[in-house]
Amino acid sequence: METNRPGLSTILLTAVAPMAWGSTYIVTEKFLPPDRPLFAALVRALPIGLALLAWRRQLPHGEWWWKSVLLGICNIGAFFPLVFLSAYYLPGGLAATVQALLPLAVMAIAWPLIRERPGVLRVLAAVVGLAGVGLLVMRSPDGVTALGLAGAIGSVLVSALGNVLIKRWPAPVDLLTLMSWQLVAGGVLLLPLAFLVEGAPPAIDLSAAAGYAWLGIISTGLAYYCWFRGLTLMPAGGTALIGLINPLVGTVLGVAFAAEAFGLTQVFGMLLVLGGVLAGQPAVAALLRRRVRLPDPEEEPREAAVAALVTRP
Repeated sequence: METNRPGLSTILLTAVAPMAWGSTYIVTEKFLPPDRPLFAALVRALPIGLALLAWRRQLPHGEWWWKSVLLGICNIGAFFPLVFLSAYYLPGGLAATVQALLPLAVMAIAWPLIRERPGVLRVLAAVVGLAGVGLLVMRSPDGVTALGLAGAIGSVLVSALGNVLIKRWPAPVDLLTLMSWQLVAGGVLLLPLAFLVEGAPPAIDLSAAAGYAWLGIISTGLAYYCWFRGLTLMPAGGTALIGLINPLVGTVLGVAFAAEAFGLTQVFGMLLVLGGVLAGQPAVAALLRRRVRLPDPEEEPREAAVAALVTRP
């Protein structure tokens, strides 16, 4: 399987996911009913999950019942509400900056769970990308709450765990079937939660229906297919770094459609984000290592074995 040196097409297809996720903010603001985050999360997950399940016509079996539920909780059922919680109780810039901690969280979890060593260059790339996101979106620190911080940090942790478990548990089925199991599991968890907390569904006009359709089909169905495919073909840390494109796209759309401020600071932030994303990819990292002679963590075991053979009496 292609996990160490993914091609450009794999990287670009994976990038479709954070690009689609970056549109979520503007779509939610412009088209959806206000103050209904749990209902939005439910509509985003359950219909597309049921449609995929009806198409693939395959249910989990054996241990994949509980694995699908756990993955659905991490990637959908817990992640969506926690993201909305941070969005409602934190300034947008701070929420996005906390989300940019995801690559570092994925690297930290992937090391003990799947023996994926991050390497110095990938960690530095994550830090550079985090700094770039901060420059892109950070505004006034007013409005910070403990509940918002808990939601933001919790969303990072559950998403990082879900990303790593996707790699730890190779599925016995195709990717669309695996997606359907997770989306249905997460959606079923959200169903009673949304009605208990928010009550009856809001009135949905044509623009809201279009917004929900975009979130369900593009920002969830298409995006998660591209993302999970990238996770199966690439290192978890390198894939997570591509997710930093999310706030970059959100910033561009905010400038284009919501007249948000944009200046040299944001330009510099964009360059840092793109630099961090590129530097964290294996092919680019290999080129940089050859230039500056940094050690490659994937090559160290082989080099040690060769050295042992050479020095053995």
